[in-house]
Amino acid sequence: TEHVLLSPARGQELFPSTFIVYKCCSTLLFTRHARMAVCLASTNLAPSGRPHTTNSHHVLTRRASGTCTLAHSQGRHANPVRGACACAALVGSEATPVSAARRDVLEDAAVTVAPEDYALAPGQISTVNRTGGAHPKDDWTPSPYFDTAWRHQPGGYLREILTAKVYDAVVETPLQPATQLSQALQSTLLLKREDLQPVKSFKLRGAFNCMTQLTPEQLAAGVITASAGNHAQGVAFSAKQLGCEAIICMPVTTPAIKVAAVRALGAGVELVGETFGETNTHAQARAAAEGRTFVPPFDDPYVIAGQGTVAAEILRQTDMDSLDAIFVAVGGGGLIAGIAAYVKAVKPGIRVYGVEPAGANAMAQSLARGRRVQLSRVDGFADGVAVKQVGAETFRLCRALVDGVLLVDNAAISTAIKDVFNETRSILEPAGAVAVAGAKAFLRRPEGRGATVVAVTSGANMNFDQLRVVSEMADIGGGAEAMLVTTIPEDRGAFLNFMEIALGGSPVSVTEFKYRHSSADAAHILFSISLAPHSPECTAVVRRLNDAGLATRDISNLEVAQLHLRHLVGGRARIEGGRQLVHERIFQVDFPEVPGALYRFLRRLSPIWNITLFHYRRTGRQSSGVLLGLQVPPEDSALLQTCIAELGAQYTFTELGKEGKEVFDMFIS
Repeated sequence: TEHVLLSPARGQELFPSTFIVYKCCSTLLFTRHARMAVCLASTNLAPSGRPHTTNSHHVLTRRASGTCTLAHSQGRHANPVRGACACAALVGSEATPVSAARRDVLEDAAVTVAPEDYALAPGQISTVNRTGGAHPKDDWTPSPYFDTAWRHQPGGYLREILTAKVYDAVVETPLQPATQLSQALQSTLLLKREDLQPVKSFKLRGAFNCMTQLTPEQLAAGVITASAGNHAQGVAFSAKQLGCEAIICMPVTTPAIKVAAVRALGAGVELVGETFGETNTHAQARAAAEGRTFVPPFDDPYVIAGQGTVAAEILRQTDMDSLDAIFVAVGGGGLIAGIAAYVKAVKPGIRVYGVEPAGANAMAQSLARGRRVQLSRVDGFADGVAVKQVGAETFRLCRALVDGVLLVDNAAISTAIKDVFNETRSILEPAGAVAVAGAKAFLRRPEGRGATVVAVTSGANMNFDQLRVVSEMADIGGGAEAMLVTTIPEDRGAFLNFMEIALGGSPVSVTEFKYRHSSADAAHILFSISLAPHSPECTAVVRRLNDAGLATRDISNLEVAQLHLRHLVGGRARIEGGRQLVHERIFQVDFPEVPGALYRFLRRLSPIWNITLFHYRRTGRQSSGVLLGLQVPPEDSALLQTCIAELGAQYTFTELGKEGKEVFDMFIS
C-alpha cells in the first residue's frame, strides 16, 4: 500500500526519494515516496461528506487492486474516492499528465488563506520551509527605474546597506534598555527607538534611500506612491529634502488627520479608490502616464537596503557577541528583510525573528508553506502591518535568512504599548509595539529566559481615537484584569451578598461593574477584578461564586466583550407589561479608587434600597464615577441623605437634573 498526503485544493508533486514535510496544526506529517506521483484533490471532497477545513489533510491510499480510499489524516474516517475527483496515482514509472490549466487552478486555489488557518501558542516560533526552489509567482519583477542586479551578488545587500544614503534625512536612533520589562522578564530587553525618527517611523529610511538613487531628470519628473500610513510621510519628507514634487495617492477612507500630516510636509494628496488595492493600481498607472517614479512601500531592493541600516546601528550600539535575537514587526517585510540581510552577513549567530498580529499573519503562513500566500482578510487593529500579501523580494530574503515568526493578539499589542509608555513616556502606534509584544512572549518561554534581545519600536503615529480601545485591552493583555459575568437573584441585598462571596475578604479590587434592573427572577452582571485572567486566584473567585449557586464564567479572552459588550450592558429596565420603574432616581456618584471603597459603598446602600442601575469603570484617577440607579420611595428621601452623609465627603452624589433625566429616559427607562 502506498500513502500520499493530500492537502485540500492543492496539487502536490512528490519527487523520488524526497521527504515532504507538512505542518498540520501542531503535528508534523511525513511521507516518503520512492517514485514520482502527481496527486490532486478536488476542493469539494471531504471524508464522510464533511466540508474541508484549510488546515486539514487527507491520505490517499492506493491499493494493489487499484481502489483508492481517501482517509482523514487522523484515521477516523475513510470512504472511496469516486466521480470527478482528479486523482492520478503512479503506475509503473509514469504519472498521468495533468494539464497546465488544471495545475494553475489548483495552485491559485491554494494561494488565498484566512488568518485563522495558522495559529501559534504565545511565544512559539513558526516553521520556515526552505525546501525546493522559488515558485514562479514569487519572482520579483525588476524595477524599471534602477539597476538591481546586485541583489543576487555575494555581499550585495551588505554593501548597499553600508553605503545607503539615509543620514541626510534620518537620525541614528538610540538603543534604549527597557529596565522595568527586563526586570520583570528576568532577561535583557533593549528597544531600538525608530519611533523617534522625524516622521515617527522607520519608513523614512527606505523611502529616502530609494529616492536618492534617482537621476536629476527623474527627480525633476517627480515621484508618486500609494499609502495611507507611515510610508506616505516618509516619501513626502524625502521629497521635501531632495527638492522634488511628490504625489501621495490615498484611499478616500483615509482619516483627515493623516491627510493633513502628509500635506503639511509639502506633498500633494490625491484621494482615490475605496481600497488600498484600487489606490495602488491608480498610482502606478499615473506614474506610467506622467513619467513619475513610483516609490514602493517595501518590495524594492533599495527600500530594503535603507531599512537594513537599522541593523547596522543595532550591531554598533550593542555587544553583538552577547546579543541573542532581534524582534521585528512584519507587514510587507521590508524592515525584517533588510535587518536579516545585514545581521546574517555580519553575525549570523544572532537570530532574527518576525512578529505579526494573529489576524494579519501573511509572512508566517508564507514561510510555513514555502511560498507566498494572500490573506482573505486582515485585522486592521495594527494597521501599519495589516498587509494581505508580503513582497516577492522581501519573501525571498526572509525565506533564506529569517529564523521564524511569532504571532501576537491585540491584547498583547495593547499591553506592549502600555509597557513602552511606562518605560519611555512615549505612545507607540499598535504596529510600532508588535515587536515588543513578540519579544515579551518569547522571553516568558523556557528557551527565552535570560536572553538578551532587541525589539524594534517601529512607529509612533498613533490615532488618538484608538487610545480608548488600547487602554481597555491593555489590562487584559497584561494579566492585570479579568472580566467575568455572573447571575444573581433579582432581590434586595443580592448585590452585597454577591460582593461578600466574590471578594471573600481578600484585597482584590473591583475595576468594573455593570448591571441594569430586570423584572425576571435573575439579574446578569458584568464585572472586572484586579486578577490575572484564568489565574489560580481568579479561578478561586469563579469557583466560590459557582459553589454559592451564582453561575459565573471568565470571559477575559472574548475580545468582542472587551470592545463592545462592556459598553452595551444596561439599556432599558425590563418591567412586565411595559410599565415604568417606579421611584427610580439616577445619581452620578464619585468615590475614591482605593481597595474596599466599592464594597463599603454597597454595604451602606444595598440592604435598604433596590439598586436598579450600576455602571462603573476604573479610570486610574484618584476618584471614579458610578452611574447609580436606586428605587427610593418619597418617604425615604431623608434616610437616603443620612446614608450619604455617613459615607463621608469622599463620596459625592449628584442627581441627574431635568435635562439629563429627560435624555436618560429616552434610553434607559
